[in-house]
Amino acid sequence: MASASFQSDIGAVSESAFAVVSSIEAIISKDEGGRGMESLVVEGDLLQSAQLLSRLVPRRGDCLKAHVIILSGFPCCVDQDPPTETDGPPGALAIARAAIGLGYHATVVTDECNRSVFKAAMHNVGHWAESSLGLETFKTEEEMTLSDNDRLASLVEKCDLIIACERAGPAADGHCYTMRGIDMTERGLIAPLHRIVELGRGAEGIQFVAIGDGGNEMGMGKVLKAILTNPKIKNGDKIAAVTAADYLIAASVSNWGGYALAAAAAVVREDDIRNKRLPGPQRSLKDWVNRCVPSEEDEVSLLDRCVQAGCRDGVSGQKERTVDGMSLETSMKCLRSICSLALGSERDLA
Repeated sequence: MASASFQSDIGAVSESAFAVVSSIEAIISKDEGGRGMESLVVEGDLLQSAQLLSRLVPRRGDCLKAHVIILSGFPCCVDQDPPTETDGPPGALAIARAAIGLGYHATVVTDECNRSVFKAAMHNVGHWAESSLGLETFKTEEEMTLSDNDRLASLVEKCDLIIACERAGPAADGHCYTMRGIDMTERGLIAPLHRIVELGRGAEGIQFVAIGDGGNEMGMGKVLKAILTNPKIKNGDKIAAVTAADYLIAASVSNWGGYALAAAAAVVREDDIRNKRLPGPQRSLKDWVNRCVPSEEDEVSLLDRCVQAGCRDGVSGQKERTVDGMSLETSMKCLRSICSLALGSERDLA
């Protein structure tokens, strides 16, 4: 068995990098939606996740590049076709961009019912994705064929890190629920993507990073008690996702958590190379951030493509460029703040 490869013996990041990532974590940890997500924050897990992503190496000796699997898709608009919400695709693509910018391959994995939206999100996404970005979709547990099971197992075999961003997670009864308590599994919308995490951990020792904002996302099992005791999370005992992440990034909006992880990984990579903890090209921090983090123009265009493909705001249910009931400008303001904080550490070095 090939064990997971993470260069954990490199050492801690510099004080300036630590401060920057901590500030980014504080930005996304504000409860902008008033849903009680502050109790789900695990302080320091953004830095741990960024170090894991930035310092990743292939587990298998015959692979030149590490491979990151990104699980996403929350089909909460259950009466629509597609049922996909706007929180998830942008964050997943931001993480994919970071993984490729750091020198890896990335594969986004989602349910078959979300295919059209994620395909649109990835269409003409940019030259950075050429030959390094893939999309895989799976049907429901009942519809999975032997070929599908082999394909899923093959993904795990080639994987070095699993990251979930706004991915529906099984509750205690094995079903996935919306925040309103609607059973998405019963509606025939959920693929058994949790098996990727189970197979990866059980046979391969692959670590799992998760991003969520409500308590029903895969990985939130790490803070299960906080979900069950949070008065702002209705139906917590029913909807709480039980799969626990190794590292959990709780954010007001999961997309924002994707932006934060991408920026934090860029900061860590630049810091490691500049301080000679890692070999690599001597790029400026601005260059690393540009390689790993999407621009506002990128995000507006991506959201437009998703909405044109039928994607909806998970709160309003409308086909619009909003996320969790919050305006496009609110999301772009968060992205600007994250990038400003990341690049602020470059000013500190000047």
